[in-house]
Amino acid sequence: MATVLPRVNLDEPRYDQSTYLNRAKHFLIVTNPLNAFATEAQLDRAARIVRDYRAGKPVPDVRSVDELWSAKYLYDSAFHPDTGEKMLLVGRMSAQVPMNMTITGCMMTFYKSTPAVIFWQWFNQSFNAVVNYTNRSGASPISQEQLLTSYCMATGGALVTALSLNRLVRNAPPLVGRLVPLAAVAAANCINIPLMRIQEIRNGVTLLDKDGKELGQSVRAAKEGISAVTFSRILMAMPGMVFTPVLMNTLEKRGFLRRFPWANAPIQTLFCGLCLTFATPLCCALFSQKASISVDSLEEELRTKLRKEQPDLDVVYYNKGL
Repeated sequence: MATVLPRVNLDEPRYDQSTYLNRAKHFLIVTNPLNAFATEAQLDRAARIVRDYRAGKPVPDVRSVDELWSAKYLYDSAFHPDTGEKMLLVGRMSAQVPMNMTITGCMMTFYKSTPAVIFWQWFNQSFNAVVNYTNRSGASPISQEQLLTSYCMATGGALVTALSLNRLVRNAPPLVGRLVPLAAVAAANCINIPLMRIQEIRNGVTLLDKDGKELGQSVRAAKEGISAVTFSRILMAMPGMVFTPVLMNTLEKRGFLRRFPWANAPIQTLFCGLCLTFATPLCCALFSQKASISVDSLEEELRTKLRKEQPDLDVVYYNKGL
């Protein structure tokens, strides 16, 4: 006889997102790189389970709520939340760690060569463009013009930063030169993220009350959310791009890299992967995706409108994004 499962809301995260610990737990599962290796049959089974459960149909091969949530997280790792279509593998959240560790490791290994700097910065921004396209909103898709503008400007910003700093630190200690890729990545994020969300900066983000009722659009809330996302993305890159140079500089001083020059790239790549495995979910969890803003902090016109309609309203909410 099939197990009768209790009804749970699969449209909300399993763990209460009001605490940092629960947000970190949520993103540790969402960004789990092992999900990138799931087979097509496993993904299709997870999709069938989630869709049948949502439709109220029996799911005889699921015996517990834990199994149901495992299927839900596997489904979320590969299928677009709006369209339900299977996403490109390299654009999935589960592919972020293996892809970024490879790109970051190569950026830091070949930071001295101008052709290598150009190639890996271009490759990194091309990967970011694929991720942005893959995770585009189904309701407000990114236009090709917007995607191309963001891609070109982020790539240009990263290249100008990396090449200019490489020239400036030519005679500086080796450790300083190894930190140049981090500055380039930070500059690219400061360009790329606001450009990809330019519609929010122009038109504002939707504000909600605690019951989910729409209250209006706020540009100020949009700017706060985008700033928080940019900060968390830069912070996400820092452990791998700061601790790895320190490690490699130590190994170089001790003569390890002279004895084993072939180990340079593998060590940097693997150590970056270790850092990113934890930095990615922990930094995603820094700010709640359902962010809040005080009514007093909103634009004057919107604040006046809300005070008139709901005098007791102090805080409103919006989707910060990731």
